[in-house]
Amino acid sequence: MTNERSSGILLHPSSLPGKYGIGTLGTEALRFIDFLSKSKQKLWQILPLGPTGFADSPYQCFSSNAGNPLLIDLDTLVAEGLLEKKDLVDIGSFDDGPIDYGKVITKKYPLLKKAMETFKESAGKEHKKDFHEFVVGNKKWLDDYALFMSLKEHFKQKPWYQWDKPLKMKKEDALKPFNSLLSDQIEFHKFVQYLFFRQWLTIKGYAHQKNIRIIGDIPLYVAFDSVDAWSNTELFQFDADKNPIAVGGVPPDYFSATGQLWGNPLYNWEALKKDHYHWWIERIKSNLILYDIIRIDHFRGFAAYWSVPYGEKTAINGKWIPCPGKELFQQISEEFGEIPIIAEDLGVMTSDVEELRDSFGLPGMKILQFAFDSGEDNDYIPFNFIKNCVVYTGTHDNDTIKGWFDKAKPDDKKYVLEYMNTTGQDICMDFLRLAWASVANTAIVPMQDLLGLGNEARMNLPGTTVNNWMWRAKKNDFSTELALKLAQMTVLYGRTHK
Repeated sequence: MTNERSSGILLHPSSLPGKYGIGTLGTEALRFIDFLSKSKQKLWQILPLGPTGFADSPYQCFSSNAGNPLLIDLDTLVAEGLLEKKDLVDIGSFDDGPIDYGKVITKKYPLLKKAMETFKESAGKEHKKDFHEFVVGNKKWLDDYALFMSLKEHFKQKPWYQWDKPLKMKKEDALKPFNSLLSDQIEFHKFVQYLFFRQWLTIKGYAHQKNIRIIGDIPLYVAFDSVDAWSNTELFQFDADKNPIAVGGVPPDYFSATGQLWGNPLYNWEALKKDHYHWWIERIKSNLILYDIIRIDHFRGFAAYWSVPYGEKTAINGKWIPCPGKELFQQISEEFGEIPIIAEDLGVMTSDVEELRDSFGLPGMKILQFAFDSGEDNDYIPFNFIKNCVVYTGTHDNDTIKGWFDKAKPDDKKYVLEYMNTTGQDICMDFLRLAWASVANTAIVPMQDLLGLGNEARMNLPGTTVNNWMWRAKKNDFSTELALKLAQMTVLYGRTHK
């Protein structure tokens, strides 16, 4: 991170408009980058790009390295000769409303399989060489991932911890027959990753041409049903049968009276330390291929983590356990030098978390929705900001600004209107102005707030598992008028390119 003033928009690629039920890494992604450029933004922030599992959450992925096949753009595959135009007609129509993940999966995967067959039959020598180099270059994670996903399909999507014990325990003798039996599926999953990375790196390259950097997101934990947990048992708090001893979450907080029970396996920090944190170094390295800047979700878990005994129904009965985060970040610093990391330091913050963040110069996060409910000692009110932070109107876990303001307590609403010296007629733009005008080096607005949308456009409600991650923008949302309005404010508050 640098000290220059900058700003950007939070919008996950799945929320882009498009014809096939979900945003993709095609023309609409390029068009959004053009919108960012026209509005004089320097940053595009996204959520994790991994293949989603439980409840379609990008924070519960099957792999910490792989990309989400649902984001692959079909029109690009037609342009490359891997699909025909009629294939896209044959899948039928999608509306431009919220994502129906079941429908997208059902329609998209057969086309990805057809693309692979076409590739095998007719791709040129250079194209096949490119694929081969991708497979070899990513062998460290790709082989296990492709086998894992193929086994999940073979066992009708059962999680790995419900497989027969020899497979659950990843015994070579038990796996050997499946490498042969599932060879076509294994190759398919490798090919799909090749398509994903090829398309995403094209998008990232285009962003760089427009002087826009990508902020990506790393969840602190991996999903229980993930290739990471299956393949690296020794790095997690599992018993001898690969069952969790304790799982992750957070205690009761702003979002939930019973805390949040995430169910993710917890790290075996002693094992990680013995290996000089190699797994984390590799994770950062692979994510820096995808992103320019990394936001680490639940950063406070590097100082101490909330450990909940496995089998608990809520997160209430957990306890804080210290974590050797300082050693880890020292190792990361030695490996990468200046660390392009944003620390998601929301929730229960203690002096050890702040010391860890500040000792490595990492910017923390300020959420304006949290600024108006507890007076002048509130860390989220702009007059208490330091420069080295990232201010957000809200995040993917919050109400939209309009939704929040509509529900705000009368005293909080009065404070907002007085603080901003506004009538509240355009409250979303008032909040954006407050963020852009602040001393924070970086300011980010979710696309929903830029559009002035209510809670019907909320991305996620923590503690729930339905009706999340579904929102999509409309094609006419990225208007020239809106871009110029944002550009004017960005210039006014000194956040544009010199």
